[in-house]
Amino acid sequence: MTVAAVLGVDIGTSSSKGVLVDLSGRVLRSRVREHRVDRPRPGWVEMDGRVWWEEFVALTRELLAPGDAHVVAVGASGMGPCVLLTDAAGTPLRPAVLYGVDTRSTPQIARLTERFGADEILRRCGSTLSTQAAGAKVAWVADAEPELFARARQLFMPSSWLVWQLTGRYLLDQHSASQCTPLYDSAAQTWYRPWADEIAPGLELPELRWPGDVAGTVTAGAAATTGLPPGTPVVTGTIDAWSEAVSVGAQGVGDLMLMYGTTMFLVHTVPHPLTSPSLWGTVGALPGTRNLAGGMATSGAITGWLRELFDAADYPELLRLAERSGPGARGLLMLPFFAGERTPILDPDARGVIAGLTLSHGRGDIYRAALEATGLAVRHNIETIEAAGGDIRRVVAVGGGTRGDLWTQIVSDVTGRAQHIPSVTIGASYGAAFLAAGAVQRVDIHRWNPVREVREPCPALAADYAELYGLYRQLYAGSKSVAHALAARQTRFATPPQPGTDEPVEEVNP
Repeated sequence: MTVAAVLGVDIGTSSSKGVLVDLSGRVLRSRVREHRVDRPRPGWVEMDGRVWWEEFVALTRELLAPGDAHVVAVGASGMGPCVLLTDAAGTPLRPAVLYGVDTRSTPQIARLTERFGADEILRRCGSTLSTQAAGAKVAWVADAEPELFARARQLFMPSSWLVWQLTGRYLLDQHSASQCTPLYDSAAQTWYRPWADEIAPGLELPELRWPGDVAGTVTAGAAATTGLPPGTPVVTGTIDAWSEAVSVGAQGVGDLMLMYGTTMFLVHTVPHPLTSPSLWGTVGALPGTRNLAGGMATSGAITGWLRELFDAADYPELLRLAERSGPGARGLLMLPFFAGERTPILDPDARGVIAGLTLSHGRGDIYRAALEATGLAVRHNIETIEAAGGDIRRVVAVGGGTRGDLWTQIVSDVTGRAQHIPSVTIGASYGAAFLAAGAVQRVDIHRWNPVREVREPCPALAADYAELYGLYRQLYAGSKSVAHALAARQTRFATPPQPGTDEPVEEVNP
């Protein structure tokens, strides 16, 4: 007997995830394909967009292999905002430039901000220009690779690239478009042609839909490649963090979603558009919703880096050592800016710092300091959201980092905020599946994914973490000029050293 199911696939920074879910929200199967992004130079983070489709196909075939489920709708999400440029036939012209962790567009940000005015960009687009802005990344390609850009006709992100491959429809969701600053008018919810035509002449911007809208149906060719039934509805999809928010029902006014992943992301739902020069004001994933959002450049990326550096067998071992270290990591303090930083400091030249090291510190102390650093950065973002007019009434946690108790407990202790943890924390792929289910029947995410537990902060730690937070803010201010000088020196190197090796990197233009 076959079961009616929906397929959700998410293309993430470190892996692609697929999930098969029945129409009641029960997860039938899930699969993961790990991958690495390319970092050809400091500040550059790229990925071959063709891999996104290859991994989608592989995941889909694995999930469908038992033959006990009939897919009735498909959803997709992915990291973003990214810039994958193709020719008119949809052939990629270069690797995709990834979201705010890629900082190469700093010169274009400065030029476009001077050209259009910071206040006018913020008013029209909802966000100032930062390394998160896809429009600035398009401008970088136009400036740095003009011959290639002259052939560019289409702009894709991971979710829209999968939709293109499945249906042949060239679409982008409204939320993703709202992160294409300054190409998109947030108030009018449409492309802003005067700026788009100046920045990206010749680029045919995609038709805009909402994430849950049906984009089209699986073509015969895509069906033969993937094993999906031809004619299956495919929804438009969106950026992973917003799909994560959908997956846990963090769409009500006052909700704040914390996404524990390779990066940490925060999405706060507001009753009306709010703007802040230190955050991103965006259109929401659902029609009529608005968000004030923030994101760190690293979080899980640091824990993965430390795991490789320490040559540890598994994360549970490091978590046990970190728990033994105790609150405050025995006097260590880390700045988690190992790939620059996004909100709220918007500083691509910020760098990681571990302060207070002595010969008595061990792996558990450093790992604990990394977990606490993410909590301190979350606290900074929360304070900035509230200073901009946000009203956080409920915090919902999601993502791979919620699977253990320690990390979420540290974040609750540092911020003083309880976190609601749902039954299913798979995240974006589950949200994509939920949006797909909405294309074939009425669904309720709170029935699909009820809250499993609430992580409460420990009041006894509030004063200690308040002191540590003050030191965290001082450490960034005091080390900023040194970090920027070191970032300038790092531009001489073509590729960063691999974790756990002592091999020198190749110098260019010494």
